[in-house]
Amino acid sequence: MDEKEFLKVVEKGESERVEFKKSTAQMERALKAMCSFLNHKGGAVYFGVSDKGKVVGQEVSDSTLKTISQKIRQKIKPEVSPGINVFESGGKNVVEVKVAKGTNKPYYLDGIAYRRAGSESPVIAPEELEKIILGKKRTCWDSEVCEGATFDDIDAEKVEWFLKEAKNKRGVDIPANAPLKEALMRLKLLHGGKLTNAAVLLFAKEPQKYFIQSEVKCIRFRGTDVTGPMVDMKVIESNIIEQVTDAEKFIFDHISLSSWIEDWKIQRQEKWEYPPKAIREALANAIAHRDYSSASKVQVRIFDDRMEFWNPGRLPEGWTIKKLKQEHESEPFNPLIAKQFFWIKHIEEVGTGTNKIVEWCVDWGLPEPVFEFTGTSLITILKKPFNLADLEKSGLNERQIKAIKYVEKKGSITNREYMITNNISRNTATIDLADLVKRSIFIRVGKGKRGLKYELYMKSAKKVQKKVQKRSMHKERES
Repeated sequence: MDEKEFLKVVEKGESERVEFKKSTAQMERALKAMCSFLNHKGGAVYFGVSDKGKVVGQEVSDSTLKTISQKIRQKIKPEVSPGINVFESGGKNVVEVKVAKGTNKPYYLDGIAYRRAGSESPVIAPEELEKIILGKKRTCWDSEVCEGATFDDIDAEKVEWFLKEAKNKRGVDIPANAPLKEALMRLKLLHGGKLTNAAVLLFAKEPQKYFIQSEVKCIRFRGTDVTGPMVDMKVIESNIIEQVTDAEKFIFDHISLSSWIEDWKIQRQEKWEYPPKAIREALANAIAHRDYSSASKVQVRIFDDRMEFWNPGRLPEGWTIKKLKQEHESEPFNPLIAKQFFWIKHIEEVGTGTNKIVEWCVDWGLPEPVFEFTGTSLITILKKPFNLADLEKSGLNERQIKAIKYVEKKGSITNREYMITNNISRNTATIDLADLVKRSIFIRVGKGKRGLKYELYMKSAKKVQKKVQKRSMHKERES
């Protein structure tokens, strides 16, 4: 770390990953912070900085660094090896002690486990500690042995098809004609020579014989609510690889395909209502990453204005819905199943799936997809553009409809203009506008009280789409 980077850290102050100590005389409190970092997301302690963020310096010798290292190893269990660095800031020495997120939780300092909460390091409560210990012992559900299942349950032809597909898509080097047991062993789908839950879900002739909940329920509703009549409904059984294909067929049977002729092009141009890549990714994610110990089924719900993919399960520990649209690592709930889906290109393994769904929808001219967590299910929602012709039956209030027509004519509206147009308070205007943004009808443009305004989402999306198209055309010319 150079001085410039260090001063940025100091300026931000103590946090869930940063702790300041004036000197090694405060070693006991520093060790508590390190223990809490290990049980959280990792972090760093800086000796030579006051808790107010003032660089006061730390005397440094070989003995100092040796003492820090020894104290950490003696006091914190399981034993860890920290990264210790010394650098100068304003002519004064600072010692940085970095510890990564622990891989062998829980960690104890003199027999007590601490966690990080903001800039504090409280003791981990007994019930939380028990949860960590149980989680550590738990093996992933998909790698557990499926009791009662035998190799006679497995469809050898499906395994052979899979190996051919995996070789073609990812270069998997397992002969398609390999003996069944050898093939499953090399795919790591056996545990102690027995079939895992993943092997049964992927390749059994009747997976639902062992896991009745491993179905996909597809429903087409008329209207925009589950109270509307069901136009069609299908419960898909079979193995989970075939479920992706069969559910896709149901979806494409119930969404529209538009076609047109363009000048100078011989072939007819076609476009589905939703991007097929986003449909495949959302569907495969729901099937691969669901909690199969839950009695709930994966659901695909198609409405007049949107499509929903319901995945019974939970987010990885410490994750929020917001993280799904940010850069994030891959933490599959069912690693064995995810690996097999990866081999045949049903999903990617690098944690980009949700980001790609967002990108594909926006490039398609659709609103950004919405991710929701109900507490028991993760929902991915693909939305159609809002149809201004349907304003009267959209459920919007008169003020919002008036504002939409205003923006159609003027191009944008501010909070103040909304207040004046409707003769209402700022608070009511803010609530109405937030609802229009949530419905992907308006989009916020600009910042601050004076710079913030609202435009029609789809007109703004089309501008972005044109820019993307121009960039791709430019790249094509260059190549």
